[in-house]
Amino acid sequence: MGDDTARGFAFAAAAFLIWGMLPFYFKALDHVPTVEVIAHRVVWAVPVALAVLIWLGRTADLRRAIKSPRMLGMAFVTAALISINWGMYVWLIQSGQAMEAALGYYINPIFSVFLGATFLGEKLSFRQWGAVTLAALAVAVLTYEAGRLPLGALAIVFSWGSYAYFKRALPIGPNQGFTLEALILMPFALGFLAWGALQGSLFATGAGAVDWALLLGCGVITAVPLMLYANGAKGLRLSTIAISSYSIPTMIFLISFFGFGEPMDAGRQYAFPMIWAAMALYIWEVARQRRLALA
Repeated sequence: MGDDTARGFAFAAAAFLIWGMLPFYFKALDHVPTVEVIAHRVVWAVPVALAVLIWLGRTADLRRAIKSPRMLGMAFVTAALISINWGMYVWLIQSGQAMEAALGYYINPIFSVFLGATFLGEKLSFRQWGAVTLAALAVAVLTYEAGRLPLGALAIVFSWGSYAYFKRALPIGPNQGFTLEALILMPFALGFLAWGALQGSLFATGAGAVDWALLLGCGVITAVPLMLYANGAKGLRLSTIAISSYSIPTMIFLISFFGFGEPMDAGRQYAFPMIWAAMALYIWEVARQRRLALA
């Protein structure tokens, strides 16, 4: 890929800003059951995603994908993983654990490097091994101090990291791939909402105008940043994307601490500096590889 473009940076920055500010959005829905929020997130993302594909003239790609059993099978896997990731993220925000979500997204790029070494045979440099080791030690510190594994953060790491790994095998554009995943999840989401309505347990049944606006908006805040990111990635180097993506967990961390008043207990006071050191090693190595590629 050539030099970074202003257009690519603008698209990516808009996506990162939306993703980074999402804690405020889902905190405003903390009185709505997480599963119901996710169901609305899926249902209302579908028309937004389809509208974008129609606008781009890429619906033929989606039709071909639907007719391919192999592609559908891979999309079922990625759809399941992204739904787990969404559910865990929303639950962590709603339950006052946004800092744990930030931890997960800080670790995730390092986990992706580890996956590449484990399953793709990629050789890790000294700095990359240092980043992996520091991230593992940070998890160990948190486990020791809290007496339990940081399961929320690890669920974020494994679901998103695995999603990105399997997404590589899905031979379809990112916009079409997301639409296909949303279409796969839609029957489950509609089924849950219909069952809840029949049981009289659905929050949205008696929701006010503000809550309905937020639930409907879940489709926009789900589909739009993914598509902004997909278009931004076309105009940016991979190294630029890798480094700038750390802005997302940084915003989540700052919101959790200053906005939501979540505590920095003893374990986090040790673990987060270790994660930030791992992040620095990761960025250093990405920048080094970029310089070598340009040399």
